[in-house]
Amino acid sequence: MLKIRRGISYGQALAWQQQTVAALKKNPNEPEVIWMVEHTPVITLGASGDGRYLLSSEEDLARDGIEFHKARRGGDVTYHGPGQWTVYPILRLENFCKDLHRYMRLLEECVIRYLAGHGLQAGRVPGKTGVWVGHDKLAAVGVAVSRWISFHGVAVNIQPDLAQFTRHIVPCGISADEASVGSLAKSTAITYDMEKEAAVLAASFSEVLQREITTEK
Repeated sequence: MLKIRRGISYGQALAWQQQTVAALKKNPNEPEVIWMVEHTPVITLGASGDGRYLLSSEEDLARDGIEFHKARRGGDVTYHGPGQWTVYPILRLENFCKDLHRYMRLLEECVIRYLAGHGLQAGRVPGKTGVWVGHDKLAAVGVAVSRWISFHGVAVNIQPDLAQFTRHIVPCGISADEASVGSLAKSTAITYDMEKEAAVLAASFSEVLQREITTEK
């Protein structure tokens, strides 16, 4: 089941994920859920981060209307906000992929195929996670598992304010001379309908993860 929500805080999305994980643990017949969320502005620090790439204090972030949260996902620091779909697949990995590295590659593949549908040749960079078009990183991956049930996931930049990725952080610890943060809109010079892109992106997840996805109305 796909649940799409817009204008959602990170705290609310995390609560939904935790509730879904708990339900899947309790009931073997509980359906898996893919949450697709467009967040209100937030910076999250993953389990791999120690804060060195966070350039502003929590007080400064709050003044700019940006929340800050530490997250259980892998990876370092990143930004979520309007114009970006963050996809949180809550799946029973023991049923098809008890290998976290392979699972992350599958999430990347979902985005690679989605971008290919827009005429972009996206791919991976050796030694790094995420999806890239040239030197631009268009999607960041950070996952967590509990008893082989996945949560957190992948953030896909459709048309966010890219300045937010460098104003307060060094995104994913990648310096500006190594790469930059990109978006679908930056790569194509087109403005997108976020709702329509959610449907197209969901189709890619359905194909790669081999899940029949029905959207909650």
